[in-house]
Formats: sequence, structure tokens, C-alpha cells
Amino acid sequence: MTEVRGLQSQGRADKPALSYDESKALAKHADPEVRRRLASRSDVQPEILYFLADDPSPEVRRALAANKLTPRQADLLLARDNDPVVRSDLAAKIARVAPDLSQMERDTIRKMTSSAMETLARDEVTRVRQVLSEALQDVVDAPPAVIRRLASDAELVVSGPILESSPVLTDEDLVEIICAPPAVGALTAIARRSTVNESVSDALAASDDVEAIAALLGNSSAQIREETLDDLVERSVNVTPWQAPLVHRPRLPAAAAKRLAQFVADSLIETLEQRDDLPAEALERVRQEAQRRLGEGNPDGDPQASPDGEAAYLARAARMQEGGQLTDATISAAVDRGEHRFVAAALVIRTEIPMRVIESVMAQKIARGITALAWKAGMTMAAATDLQKRCAKVPLALMVKPSAKGTFPMSETEMDWQLELMSNVAQ
Repeated sequence: MTEVRGLQSQGRADKPALSYDESKALAKHADPEVRRRLASRSDVQPEILYFLADDPSPEVRRALAANKLTPRQADLLLARDNDPVVRSDLAAKIARVAPDLSQMERDTIRKMTSSAMETLARDEVTRVRQVLSEALQDVVDAPPAVIRRLASDAELVVSGPILESSPVLTDEDLVEIICAPPAVGALTAIARRSTVNESVSDALAASDDVEAIAALLGNSSAQIREETLDDLVERSVNVTPWQAPLVHRPRLPAAAAKRLAQFVADSLIETLEQRDDLPAEALERVRQEAQRRLGEGNPDGDPQASPDGEAAYLARAARMQEGGQLTDATISAAVDRGEHRFVAAALVIRTEIPMRVIESVMAQKIARGITALAWKAGMTMAAATDLQKRCAKVPLALMVKPSAKGTFPMSETEMDWQLELMSNVAQ
């Protein structure tokens, strides 16, 4: 009874700390509650606490797992305990000391702490890994190997907090995860990070994950290259969830605003008209596009979209060619308005290549073929880029890019071969 009373008096200033012999006796006490209280104390010798790591009572081991003074050698044992609550409590405690890893004086302590974390990060119980993940998500000095393992976890409740918040993950880590996401929703978690750099945004944009890209566009702090944003604007014609976040993007390029006005809902056009960061010319174009779309009753800006409209387009393009009006600027304006069938007709007139060939190349998104078509039509490489991106909607990663001088990157021989190949395929 004296031993029990001494244990119950823990924390009172008028009572001395337990001696080694007293602690040793209590560690072997028949009552598990006595041993549990001992395991919670802050004045027990490390070897006594280590001894308690093998205690048959899970309540004792749970108290030991939560005790911040438990030696790391005991923590390594507890990390493999057969009671998931013990492991969860240990995960929470270990994670609390993680911010101090870099200040720990002894390298062995640091290594044992990291080793315990690695064991917990591989735990078969999701809850254990989740506790560790939630505790480590903001820790700057968390072990990179542990963070990468948690980030690659198949359960979103584990990987999500790390993917969304961990400062330990590099852009290279994030891009690698985007290429092979571990769980549904993982990319959306990355898209919500407080800092999303351009390389990560490019990878997300190329993923075709509708929810993740919507989250990326809605993240005002995400850095998105103008070329990538233009590509997403074009793709958003058929992806409604992207349209609102695009319209609300900070620093929306004027060209993107004008293109969005051609197909977004009326309420979003009103939002575009109210933006104060667009130049006057862009705002006027937005208003004109809104009026034109409403007047024609065709959101695609293509007044003759029926199959029998092909002849009318060809006749219109031929008349403009005869009058010297079928210029690059005219075709570019048609691209901006979304009049893709007229653009195809203009290419027929300027290249004398059959419509079926041009439509086939565009439908199959053949970037090199489209580039050759633009060259054959006497257009610039900038126009070829526009045709790939806006008319054929070639994915950004597959587009033919201009040379360093802004010219065609392909030789004339190669472009002639591309045109011959396209004609043979379309027959």
C-alpha cells in the first residue's frame, strides 16, 4: 500500500521522486492500474520504462506510448505492438517531437525517432498512418523518406494531408506523384497547396483530372503559365466545371477573356465584363462576343454548322481570296471566334488540299500535319501554333513548338512528306 500511495502522490512538491528500487517494484506490481500510472510518470528511470514496453496490459503500453520521456528504444518496440491504439498513440507522440529532430543532440536518438516513424508509416492499420500523417503535415524537419511514403499511400486520408500541406515535398516529388497518383483525389489535394509552381501546374493540366484542374484554377496562389492557361481555356469548352474558376482567375490574359466570352454562361460573361484588370479593347471584345452569341443563338460562333454548310464556307473563302481578304489576320480572327469550319475552308482554298484531308488531320490532332498545313498555306509558325491549340485542341505536351527563332522547326522536305502522308491516310 505504501508503494501505491507513493505512486498516487506523483506531482506533489512535498513528496520525493520514486527511487530506482521503488520503480522496479512497481513495474512488477500485480495491479495493471499501478503499472499504468508508473508508465505515465515523468520521474521514472529509462530502463524501467523500457521494461514496461513488454507489459501484458495494453493500457500500460498505451500510457507508455504517450509518455514523451519513454526512451526511443522502447518506442521502436511499441511501433510494432499488436495493439493499434498503442501504435496510434505512439504515432501522435513521435510526430510531436518531429519539429525538434534537427536540434536533437544525439544522432542515435534522431535515427531511432526516424526509424520509429518509418515503421509507423508502413503500419497495416490506416488509422495509425493517418494519425502520423496529420501530425507531420506541417513539420519542416520531418524525415523525407517518411513523408514520401505517406504521400504515396493508397488511402487518401493518409496521403491527402501530406500532399496538400507538407513543405518537405519537392516539385519533383509532386510531379512524380501526379504521373502515378496513389489514390483518387490525390491530385486535387496537390492542386490545393498554398504554393503550386509552374512545373506542378503543367503536370496537373496534362493529367486530364477534371476535379484537380478545377481546384488548380480555383487556387489563386497557383502559378500557371499563360500557355498552359490558354490550353485549359480551349479545353474548357467541353468541361463546364473549369469555366467559372477560369473567369475568376487573377490576372486573366486578355486573349483568354475574349475566348471565354464565346462559350461561357451569361452570368460568367457578366463577371468578365466587370473585371477591372482587362484592357478596354478586351472588354469591348467581350461585350461584342456576348452580343454576337446571343444574336446568333449559337454559342460556338459557327452560324453554319450543318454538313451542307461546307459549300457556303468554301465559296466565302474563295471570294475573300479573290478579293485579297483571306489573310493570316482574317483566319486568326476566325480562329478566335471559334469558326473552325471556315478556318478549314480557308486552308482548302490556300493549299488546294481536299477538305476531307484537312478535317481528318484536325480531328486526329496530328500536330506535325497541322504545322505542315499552315506552312503550305503560307502562314507563320505562330499561326500554326494557334491552329494546333485552338482548332484541333492538341494537348500542350504534344504540340509542335516554334524553333528558337520562332520559325518552323521542320524542314520543307519533312513538311512535304507530312502532307503526302496525310493525303494517303485520308483516302
